[in-house]
Amino acid sequence: MLVLGLETSCDETGVALYDSERGLLADALFSQIDLHRVYGGVVPELASRDHVKRMLPLIRQVLDEAGKQASDIDALAYTAGPGLVGALLVGASCAQALAFAWGVPAVGVHHMEGHLLAPMLEEQPPAFPFVALLVSGGHTQLVRVDGIGQYQLLGESLDDAAGEAFDKTAKLMGLNYPGGPEIAKLAEQGTPGRFVFPRPMTDRPGLDFSFSGLKTFALNTWQQCRDNGDDLDQARRDIALAFQQAVVETLTIKCKRALKQSGLKSLVIAGGVSANKALREHLEGMLGEMKGKVFYARPRFCTDNGAMIAYAGCQRLLAGQHEDLAIKVQARWPMESLPAL
Repeated sequence: MLVLGLETSCDETGVALYDSERGLLADALFSQIDLHRVYGGVVPELASRDHVKRMLPLIRQVLDEAGKQASDIDALAYTAGPGLVGALLVGASCAQALAFAWGVPAVGVHHMEGHLLAPMLEEQPPAFPFVALLVSGGHTQLVRVDGIGQYQLLGESLDDAAGEAFDKTAKLMGLNYPGGPEIAKLAEQGTPGRFVFPRPMTDRPGLDFSFSGLKTFALNTWQQCRDNGDDLDQARRDIALAFQQAVVETLTIKCKRALKQSGLKSLVIAGGVSANKALREHLEGMLGEMKGKVFYARPRFCTDNGAMIAYAGCQRLLAGQHEDLAIKVQARWPMESLPAL
């Protein structure tokens, strides 16, 4: 089955072509970072308009790269949620229109299920069951995964997601959007031990997260450095290091706790923050001590992309799932509500 996948949940337009027999044939991505950077965050209306502008050229590009034509497509998959409603509607309406015109089925894909399954695109994919850490700008969740659609939520952030906390901490120090890569870059030049940030909710049982207090701690530290007349360039580096260490160690502690409680030794990390090198190193070290293994997608498939949507959609299409012609998207959509395959 040849599936065309479309991703438009937020600020990246992704298109990919996935073959159930041969794997990923081609993919293309356009990031709107430069468009939104001047505003310090995503502007939903601008995101939607840019998706409209980029979608068809990217589809043509992917078909050309794969040496395929519209008549070769067997089905379409699109992100139906969660995400920005206006942005989601662009991908959903485009997919449904093409499916109707080409006479093929279409299926709506859960954005976070796409992230969770992205490591399946690698040469050594994880085997079920495993624990997944979904960590991005909008989500921080620990999930037990026994199969596609067989998800048990173990813990989640009670306030800011980890990626959101990265972005907000970067913004308060005057750094560019998106903040995650900026913080990671500065952390490499930070002074170890100058600042020590708390590891929130690690001193109590449970697998939930909270990062809003960590962001406030960073703000107070930054204001203190300004009031003291400190070298602000170095202060940014040192705060970035302390903040990243706190987030990474908090995530690692909770992952270890989840693995012990579940009795599993395979961990998948997915979502934009999973590209963070320090996080990968800490989790690999922790799984090494547990004689387990951590799995993740290559960096370009950690952020939003069409390949993960094409893959996830293909699995559901092969199981016989598809949508009617109604265009339906969801800004919020619990992943546990998905049907099991």
